[in-house]
Amino acid sequence: MSEKKMSTSRRNHLKSLLLQIGEAMLEEEAQKAEEAKMRYMEENCPALSLPGCMQDLQELCRKLHKEIDLVDEDRYDTEIKMMKSNKEIDDLKLMIQDLKGKFKKPALKKVRMSADAMLAALLGSKHKVSMDLRANLKQVKKEVKEEEKQTGDWRKNIEDKAGMDGRKKMFETEA
Repeated sequence: MSEKKMSTSRRNHLKSLLLQIGEAMLEEEAQKAEEAKMRYMEENCPALSLPGCMQDLQELCRKLHKEIDLVDEDRYDTEIKMMKSNKEIDDLKLMIQDLKGKFKKPALKKVRMSADAMLAALLGSKHKVSMDLRANLKQVKKEVKEEEKQTGDWRKNIEDKAGMDGRKKMFETEA
């Protein structure tokens, strides 16, 4: 259940060994890359022999300029192809998202902000808008019903309304 912890001196020793091994591997990789670069240069770029006369030098310069132009054309063509393929990839990604119909909604954080501060953030510091919601509300006065004010002996009211005479009085008073 409980694993034994490694001492700090042992951990530091192992860390330093790993760093030494990694450093050696990086040096080896750099050396291999340099050797590969040298091999490529020997294969593709022959040693430059400078001729003695002026015409031969001019001919050599023209030849080198033609080769540079060819390389630049190839580089330009590959850049254009790469840009087109990247654009196609982006368009296809958008089409896939549209077909799925679901977009990833970012997780929103709760922000405690008053309405005034929110409007200031949205509209910028140019607009000074105060959001007083209570100012726009109508004032309503409570109406007290007259029946509630007439509180009397309820037994008397029941006796008056009892029987046919009472019902007749009810209809006469309401009408």
